[in-house]
Amino acid sequence: MEVGPWLIAALDLETVLDRFLDTAREVTGARYAALGVLDAQRRQLDRFVTRGLSAEQEQAIGPRPRGGGILGILISEPKPLRLVDLTRHPSSFGFPGGHPPMRSFLGVPILIRGAAWGNLYLTDKTDGEFTNADEHAAVTLAAWAAIAIEHAHLSVAADQREHELERALHSLEATQAIAVAVGAETALDPVLELIAKRGRAIVEARTLLIMLQDGEELVVTAGAGHGDPQPGARLPIAESTSGQVMVSHRPTRLTDVAELRVPAEALGLSDVHSALLVPLVYRGQALGVLAAFDRDDVLVFSEEDEQVLVAFAASAATAVATAQTVRADRLRHTLDAAEAERKHFARELHDETLQALGGLKLLASAAQRTTDTSQMRAALDALAGGLETEIENLHAIISELRPAALDDLGLRPAIETLAEHHLVANGLDVKCDLGLPDPTQRDRRLAPELETTVYRLIQEALTNVSKHADAKHVHVIAAVDDGHVRIEVADDGVGFAADTVTAGFGLTGMRERAELAGGTVSIASRPGETRVTALVPSRYAD
Repeated sequence: MEVGPWLIAALDLETVLDRFLDTAREVTGARYAALGVLDAQRRQLDRFVTRGLSAEQEQAIGPRPRGGGILGILISEPKPLRLVDLTRHPSSFGFPGGHPPMRSFLGVPILIRGAAWGNLYLTDKTDGEFTNADEHAAVTLAAWAAIAIEHAHLSVAADQREHELERALHSLEATQAIAVAVGAETALDPVLELIAKRGRAIVEARTLLIMLQDGEELVVTAGAGHGDPQPGARLPIAESTSGQVMVSHRPTRLTDVAELRVPAEALGLSDVHSALLVPLVYRGQALGVLAAFDRDDVLVFSEEDEQVLVAFAASAATAVATAQTVRADRLRHTLDAAEAERKHFARELHDETLQALGGLKLLASAAQRTTDTSQMRAALDALAGGLETEIENLHAIISELRPAALDDLGLRPAIETLAEHHLVANGLDVKCDLGLPDPTQRDRRLAPELETTVYRLIQEALTNVSKHADAKHVHVIAAVDDGHVRIEVADDGVGFAADTVTAGFGLTGMRERAELAGGTVSIASRPGETRVTALVPSRYAD
C-alpha cells in the first residue's frame, strides 16, 4: 500500500489523520469515515473526526459521540467489527435527528505498541457491504496509521524537548553572564542593567523591572523592554502584590494585571496585560522582586516561564547581594578612614598644638613682666589675647573632629557639649531630651560605632540648621526605645523642599551613615518647621 510510507514520513498529526481518513474511504469505498480518539483512561472518546458529512449535516447531528452503542463495542473489545446492517445490532441506539441513514459498518482499532489509541469507523459502502478484503485493507491501513501517529507524537515531543533545551541553554547562558559580571563588575547599576536585560530575554517578556527593598518600600532600580518604567518609583511592601511576593518568597503569575494591588501605571507602565513576579532571595533574605510583564507571543506567562525565571532569580540575587555588599564595604571603608583621620588630627592637635600654644602663652606672659617699652607691653597683651582665642578655636575644631567627651564620658555629654557649642558659636538655642544609657554604666553603654553614628547624625543635622535654616530654636531628641535608637532634630527655620535638596545639605551622608548601621533617615519640612528623623537598631558594648 503506497500510502503507508507517506503516512510514516508525515510528522504533523493533523496531516496524518486527514490523509488516513481520506485513504480509508478511498480504499474501502465507504461513503462516510470517522476516527475516534480515546481519552487517557481509554473508556470513552475524547475526540471524533469525520469525513463525508457536510458542515450542515454535522451541525444538525449536534454533539459528537462519546463512544456509546456500537462505537463502544470497539472500546471494550478492540478488534475488527464488520456489520451488514448496523441498525439491526442489539447495541444500536439509533441515530439522532438530522443524521444521514447508514447501514453497512466496518470498525477497526488503532493500536500503538499493543495499547488502544483510537478506532477507525467506516459506514455505507457504496456498492454493497464491506468484504474481508476491505477489512484486511483497513487493518493494514490502521497499522500504518498507528506507526505514523506515534512518529508524529514523538516528533512533537522532540520539538518540545528541543524547545525546553533551548530555553535551558538560554537560562544557563544568562546565569553564566551574571556570574561573569559578578567577577568582573561589582558596581550595582551595571549589574542591575544586565540582570534586567537577560531576565527579560529568557522569558521573552516585553518588559522586566527590578525592584529592590528600601525600608518599608520596593523601589524600581532598573528595567528593560517596552513602556516607560519609572526608576525611583516606589511601592509599599505591605500593600502591594510585589511586596507580598517578596515577603512570602513565593512567585506569582497573574493573567490580568488588574489583580495587582497597586496598578501597573504606578510603575510607569501602560497597556500591559499579564505579570510574572519572582522574589530575589539570597541566603534566606529577600532583597526585592523581578517583575516581568506580557510574554511576547501569547502575553500570558506559563508555569515553565515561572520555573525559568525563578532559577535565574537565584543567580541574580547573588549578584545583587554581592554588588550591594561591595558598595557598602567601600562606603564603610571611606567613612572608617575619615573617622580614623579625624581621630588622628584630634589627638595631634590636643597633644602637640595646644601644648605648644600654651607654652607660647606663658612666654608672652613672662614678657609682660619685663621692663620693655609700653609698645612691647601692648603687643604682648595682644599676643596673649590672640593665643587665648586660638586655643578656644582649637578646642572647637577638636570637638568637631572627634570630641574627647564621646570617648571619655559617653554619648550624652558629647551631645550636650555639641549643643553648647552651637549656642556659643551661632546663637542657636538647642534643647536636648536624651533618653540614652547612663554613661557611667559601662556594661549598658551603646556600642562605640553606634555612638559615633548617633553623634555624627546629630552633628550633621545641627550643622545644616546653623548654615541653612535661619532658625532660632532647635529640639534634639535621642532615646533608646524598643530595640532602636530614635533621633529627631527639629528646628523653626525657613524650611526647604525635601525632595530637591542639594548635596551641600549633607543629607546624603546622613542617609548613608544610617543605612550602614541598618537604619533609615526621613525628612519633613515646611516653613517654620523642619524635622529630621533617624531610626537605627540599638547595639551595646561588649
